[in-house]
Amino acid sequence: MEIVMVDKKWKNRIDQIDYAFQPIINIHTGLCSGVEALMRNQQEVGFESIDGFFDSAYEEQSLFGVDMLLREKAIRKFSLIDFHKKIKLFYNLDNRILCMPDYSPGYTSDLLGRYDLNQSAFCFEISERHELNYGREIQKAFLAYKQQTYQIAIDDFGTGFSGMQLLYHSEPDFIKIDRFFITEIETDPKKKLFVSNIIKLAHILGIQVIAEGIETEKEFFVCHDIGCDYVQGYLIQRPTRELEVLSYRYEDVIHFSEKNARKVQSDERLIYNQMEHVAPVCYPEHSMSYLFDVFRRQKMTTFLPVVNTNREPLGVIKEKDLKEYVYSPFGKDLLKNKRLNITLLTFMTKTPVVEITTEVEQILGICTMDRNCEVILVTENGKYLGFLSMMALLNLLNEKNLAVARDQNPLSKLPGNTIINSQIAQALKEQEGRQMFVYFDFDNFKPFNDVYGFRRGDRAILLFADMLKELSHIHQFFVGHIGGDDFFASMRLTNGSYAHPLSLIKAIVGKFRDDVVNLYDDEAKNCQYVISKNREGEMVRFPLLTVSAVVLIVCNGTEDLSLESIAQIIAVLKQQAKKREDKMAVQCLNSGSENISDLITQATINTDEGGIFQIDENRFIPKAGQG
Repeated sequence: MEIVMVDKKWKNRIDQIDYAFQPIINIHTGLCSGVEALMRNQQEVGFESIDGFFDSAYEEQSLFGVDMLLREKAIRKFSLIDFHKKIKLFYNLDNRILCMPDYSPGYTSDLLGRYDLNQSAFCFEISERHELNYGREIQKAFLAYKQQTYQIAIDDFGTGFSGMQLLYHSEPDFIKIDRFFITEIETDPKKKLFVSNIIKLAHILGIQVIAEGIETEKEFFVCHDIGCDYVQGYLIQRPTRELEVLSYRYEDVIHFSEKNARKVQSDERLIYNQMEHVAPVCYPEHSMSYLFDVFRRQKMTTFLPVVNTNREPLGVIKEKDLKEYVYSPFGKDLLKNKRLNITLLTFMTKTPVVEITTEVEQILGICTMDRNCEVILVTENGKYLGFLSMMALLNLLNEKNLAVARDQNPLSKLPGNTIINSQIAQALKEQEGRQMFVYFDFDNFKPFNDVYGFRRGDRAILLFADMLKELSHIHQFFVGHIGGDDFFASMRLTNGSYAHPLSLIKAIVGKFRDDVVNLYDDEAKNCQYVISKNREGEMVRFPLLTVSAVVLIVCNGTEDLSLESIAQIIAVLKQQAKKREDKMAVQCLNSGSENISDLITQATINTDEGGIFQIDENRFIPKAGQG
């Protein structure tokens, strides 16, 4: 397919355009998931801004042709990145292109083919900047992108026209939170609440979240704690035209994550984030004169912690308790009179002290038992670290509730995306043994929902969730709920034997198939199908609900294997599992593969050959007649 025609003027302009790339990094692993292509040199061709460049092309009805030439330029440069086979290209699509009279799908696939790339390596970033009329043609375009396995990201989410409509119609893979909501998020409760709820909604819908414009460690830490999946911004790397500057592994992100994870328990992190710090006064080193000087210099300070010479907290001195002496005609002289032996301890009040590892509920219990408690001192290994005010305690309770809600799927109460991703990332770091990752996906769930309604659909989800909970409690699997009808399970294979855990997965697939029948009416049970609309609006027959399972056996130490590459391999195997009678696809990943493309190709070849294995005690071997 030939690239669409544009006039010479636009060709000359595009010849001078260049692209810079900015990496998008997994917040848990520090590995590069993709790069965003950012246009440069628009001023050299007569435009003050990138928006002005595209506005002019739109007004001249040349936007489609101009965009295709730019798209080829970005893809060509992307293909020169040393590790481009392991990542994806995020390309900004002006959504007005879908309304151009010469718009036609299919060109991107040809462009990618020229540079030996597949569609999964390409992600369209669609902005809310321009309003769209969500007619049938636009929805068909979104559907075409999804069917061709392109990924979709909503850029600048929360700042443009009808963002929720775009979210609804585009069914994106990623949401990019606009920089406005990230800036100083650590000090703005409204921004934090907004982003937290967007992340919660996104994860329920199975969408990954990218925090744009991360510039400080504090912003990184907040985004990490509230559940963002990826980060992008100056803190990690500025956009660069020099490809050799790009890296597949960003040690700074790993360092930030480890630094933030210094608190093993989630309660510790919550306390640490809400804690404030005031430099203490030390008994017996500091005198009363020193105390007055501190209060005079720090006019907003209403109390000071008191510690001993070993920095162990003793109590607090409240400014109001000194007023009797401060405002008395002879008060200050009395305080300075050494014969009266007035010291810091004279005015010190005991106050609760907790170690930073204390559970939030226990701290709140302390406060309810002490009605006069105004502040709680926090220690680390017995040394003064900071304090919690009453307002901080209220925030702490709210944060704890948000954290619990964030880390659980609200329907199934199983761990959600944040914990699942952390579990996988941690498993991939282990050097010994092998890991079994299992991805479950319902078959024919949409027609079931359409016929019987979402309430009965929720019953089907809860039915399967209960089966997974039993798998977790009895057989020590980790299980989680990705969102919707997608579930996850994993297990560390300490003795190398696959037979028993595989038999459990097979049993769950079969049990769900048998038990979910009870949610259908008698007519559907008898004929073994329901009639509902397909994506084209036609009434067709759909088989009864089943669940497909993709099982990955991962050799620890598989070089550069990441959350993203596992997702790509699962996407290949999922289609194979759905076509098989037993609804299972099993794949052992070869640790000798040179890159992710090899692993995906390997998965495709093995499943195309049938994906049929008999279970030996410690390995898979093809059944007789399967080669």
